[in-house]
Amino acid sequence: MSRPLLARLVATGAASVLLLSGCSFLPGQDEPTAADPSATVPPQGQEDLARYYEQDLSWGECEGGAEGECSELEVPVDYDDPEGETLKIAVLKVAAKRKKQGSLVVNPGGPGGSGTEYASYADYVVSGDVRDRFDVVGFDPRGVGRSAPVDCLDDGALDDFLGQDPTPDDAAEEQALVDSGKAMGQGCEQKSGTVAPHVSTPEAARDMDVLRAALGESQLTYLGKSYGTYLGATYAELFPDKVGRFVLDGVVAPDLTTAEMNIGQAKGFDTATRAWARSCAEDDCALGSTEDEVIETMQGILDDLDESPIPGAGDLELTEGWASLGIAQAMYDQGAWSTLTDALVAVQGGDGKDLMQLAFQYADRNPDGQYAGNIMEVIYAVNCLDHPEPEGDEREQMIEQAKQDAPIWGEVIAGGSGPCASWPYEPVVEPHTISAKGAAPILVIGTTRDPATPYEWAQRLHDQLDESRLVTHEGDGHTAYMRQNSCVDSAVDDFWLTGELPEQDITCS
Repeated sequence: MSRPLLARLVATGAASVLLLSGCSFLPGQDEPTAADPSATVPPQGQEDLARYYEQDLSWGECEGGAEGECSELEVPVDYDDPEGETLKIAVLKVAAKRKKQGSLVVNPGGPGGSGTEYASYADYVVSGDVRDRFDVVGFDPRGVGRSAPVDCLDDGALDDFLGQDPTPDDAAEEQALVDSGKAMGQGCEQKSGTVAPHVSTPEAARDMDVLRAALGESQLTYLGKSYGTYLGATYAELFPDKVGRFVLDGVVAPDLTTAEMNIGQAKGFDTATRAWARSCAEDDCALGSTEDEVIETMQGILDDLDESPIPGAGDLELTEGWASLGIAQAMYDQGAWSTLTDALVAVQGGDGKDLMQLAFQYADRNPDGQYAGNIMEVIYAVNCLDHPEPEGDEREQMIEQAKQDAPIWGEVIAGGSGPCASWPYEPVVEPHTISAKGAAPILVIGTTRDPATPYEWAQRLHDQLDESRLVTHEGDGHTAYMRQNSCVDSAVDDFWLTGELPEQDITCS
């Protein structure tokens, strides 16, 4: 279970709400705006992609009664061979409630988050004013969900993979991590060998431009959260003239090395965990009377589980690996802090069910043992193509630095040997800055105590982009828009609805 933490979806609460009733144009509404004929012109020099850019989307009911209308977008598996094999990208649209101003494409993060599921909860993803004016459109990126999903391990093997020891204590445990990483890569190659080499972020960004054309939009209006910011920045690099009103919330800066990502995220989780521990101590919790005591108690629980797992949920034991995922899940949203505290107290009494349920939320695993999505597999399929893995002395330096900078989470996130060390396909992207010169100004949002995407990463992308504005959210949790901060929400809504950015960088507390 080495370094899976970047995978988690943004904490919007959408996963816990009931599906909404059907939504279509209300009586007396204006018809949608007409499509721009120039939208379907392929990029210069890529006329061989014309048939993809000129396709029409046929909308119909969604499987399972999900909110909105669904369609499929055809794209080439390999953009260097547009006449070769193709795949279908799943798309879901929730129509604007009133006069349509345009289409807003959304991505929830991951890599591996389902954009179709995210868009189906449009009323929770964007504000009411934005819902009135925009079709909210989500797509499952290639390899994700219903878009030629990457499959690497069966459910039982994935349970074992996630439950294994993330902090190996000896050579045998380290070798077990190496072997499990190889098995993950080999499984992807055997089960998904056609699509697995072609799920990099640049390829997903090219799919997104084909989607823009199929929606009839001359420029793309976009909300990317977490990994979705990396996808959005990549799109802006490839198609600067097609950038419309872009909002990137919870930033993964594209020039980060794998070591910087792991160390930065470990530090972010340390900060968030200390904020939870401090809150717990101030609330007279049973885990300790001071921040340090709460942290010590939590780490003692993990050490005990490393030695002796306890009953979890279903037929699974709560191991150190599963417990680490459960704790991580609670760090994404301060609304889950009290749940975590109660779950850890229960573990002290020998009951691992509640902490296991938090881990299941993280892994998108149903109580019946089936995984609702493939996020815990596709994260490796994408990241191993996007981010070269440090080797040898560089890797050892990363681990030591992570332990030093992040005593709580450093070893969990940076230690061990992950699947990318033996991935069957070479990386296709190197860390690099993106200025997106020629693109319209981009709105960048960072949260000061974000565990998964540290605030410094938002500052970093803001400094690199040729034209951008930075919104700083002073607070806890992962991402900021639609998380009950009216200052952030107003800045985003005004941008989408009017095209007006804040006059200067702003801070929202």
